[in-house]
Amino acid sequence: MKQARDLVLTGATVIDGTGGPPVDDAAIRITDGRIAGVGTAGGVLADARREGVDEVIELAGAFVTPGLINTHTHLSLGLPGALGAALDRMTPHELVLYMADGARRTLEAGVTTVRCVAERDGADFALRRAIEAGQAIGPRIFTAGRALVCTGGHGHGHGDTRECDGPAEFRKGARREISLGADLIKVMISGGIAGEHEGMDTPQLQPDELEAVITTAHDWGRKVTAHAGPAGIIDKAVRLGLDCVEHGYHLTGDVARLMAERGVTLVPTLVVTRCGEFFDQLDVPCWMQQRSLAAGSRHLESYQMALEAGVEVMLGSDMPPFWEFEGTTATVRELEWMIEGGLAPAAALQAATIVPARWLGADADLGTLEVGKRADLVALAADPLADRTAWRTIGLVMKAGEVVRNDGWAR
Repeated sequence: MKQARDLVLTGATVIDGTGGPPVDDAAIRITDGRIAGVGTAGGVLADARREGVDEVIELAGAFVTPGLINTHTHLSLGLPGALGAALDRMTPHELVLYMADGARRTLEAGVTTVRCVAERDGADFALRRAIEAGQAIGPRIFTAGRALVCTGGHGHGHGDTRECDGPAEFRKGARREISLGADLIKVMISGGIAGEHEGMDTPQLQPDELEAVITTAHDWGRKVTAHAGPAGIIDKAVRLGLDCVEHGYHLTGDVARLMAERGVTLVPTLVVTRCGEFFDQLDVPCWMQQRSLAAGSRHLESYQMALEAGVEVMLGSDMPPFWEFEGTTATVRELEWMIEGGLAPAAALQAATIVPARWLGADADLGTLEVGKRADLVALAADPLADRTAWRTIGLVMKAGEVVRNDGWAR
């Protein structure tokens, strides 16, 4: 990666993510990794050249947006099947190297920030430190560490969950992840598609256990997100103060409206119930494939109920963000599904940028292309506000002013 002290991207249409109109024939000036100017190319570029810019990248015909933020990632994902078995056999050293490769591929795919929601054995904390120190290439990492589960609960037994029982243990579990550096807490409150000995509607925490997690996390200034499918379980969690729902396979209109009233965000992960190709690649067993794919129609209806109720949604793939899938990456395919399911393209852009930045408390630095913010951005060959497949045309990726991918735009 090459970092220029002072560079300009010019000749593009800038869609800054604030909701304002696109700026045609625009330029972005970047100084020491932050945006120093955004506006018409004539003004920004002329000023930069007069002051002695180090580098100019000509993006004629491109569309520039903030970098994508994927809020449901597992860089150490191990589902039932061949890949999961291989991950279980890895040593800690092998695991970190495997995750580092995934982090690099994630960044190159245009995902400049991730929110990890269950990673193995603290490897995510080590990887985050390495990326921040410049020893590894990858996106900005916000992480929950290991997810909290009841004994035998969803995702147990693979190092990416911490088994707890009773309020005291769940409080201790939350405190333990925070002490390791967790930015948020993830808790499994129902069954899911990857648990052989559970149903998707199996309740997995008692109210006092979940309340212990939420109050402890909130006391420490952390938000809580929950793996959850059934409406009834989600209803109870929202009333206890939950901040975010992952999946929400079986929402109802009433529960969606409650989420909207309480400001609870949804990460729908639509792609996980319509990804037979991915399951085949991983040799996922038939029982899991059938459970997942059979839930697809109801899952999409739930998402549409959430949109109708005004629930704020965020991009999250669950599948590895970089995974090549249906002609693109899992991240992009998820974003396409969100649009196909009823989210306007402009709102989809925000669901992938400023909305998660705000949820993470990082919107002072990330999520829009505004002066003072970090220069995390992507350039596309097509207009994402007019073409839902435009995200497949990402050809330049920049993180903090460093070009990490350039598919041929002139320098």
